[in-house]
Amino acid sequence: MSRKPKKGYFVRGQFVAEGSELDIQLKAELKGTPDASRTDMKRESDELQDLGKDLLGLRADLFNNVGLPDKLVDAINEAKRITNFEGKRRQMQYVGKLMRKLEPHLVDAARQALEVQRTGSASDKLALHLAEQWRDRLIADDGALPQWMDEHPGTDTQQLRALIRQARKDAPPADKAAESQGLAPRKGRAYRELFQLVREHLGGGADDADDQDDGGDEDGND
Repeated sequence: MSRKPKKGYFVRGQFVAEGSELDIQLKAELKGTPDASRTDMKRESDELQDLGKDLLGLRADLFNNVGLPDKLVDAINEAKRITNFEGKRRQMQYVGKLMRKLEPHLVDAARQALEVQRTGSASDKLALHLAEQWRDRLIADDGALPQWMDEHPGTDTQQLRALIRQARKDAPPADKAAESQGLAPRKGRAYRELFQLVREHLGGGADDADDQDDGGDEDGND
């Protein structure tokens, strides 16, 4: 006596018998069961909790520009002050609860602010790179000064010339051994001040830092 064939269907070449565990699972995924919804909600909740934690380290100017509700701002500031592990954990749970009530556009704004802090805005990077190029050209090439003055006639020529002269004077002799080890030579004050002057005229802030100028003056006068 032949066995009665099972009822079912094929999914990606695999036979799924009706009533089987796989059949129930597939139908549940199609319908979107409460369990699936709870999983999605838990994942979203965890993401917002992590986002709230990241906001503790967000730079003040970027943080203020997000436009978060006062209650959430106060909760985050309080979390920064708490040093007790358990107290901080409870406070962060409260921050997470407030994060889940945020409007989507504020969540996006918070993520964008964190991204700007991580990578820096493209315009800032471009301006810094341009300032570095101009500084190096002014030091290396006498012909760069007239071109700079044509493009930026408001520059104090006397101050600019003095900084260029001093930066050239302070330039250390080539150190092949240090260069082979990837060590950048230390720069003098004039080198950094020339960068700041150029940066200001290109539209940057006076407190921007050149990533090549971490060292102090050779004479320690910074």
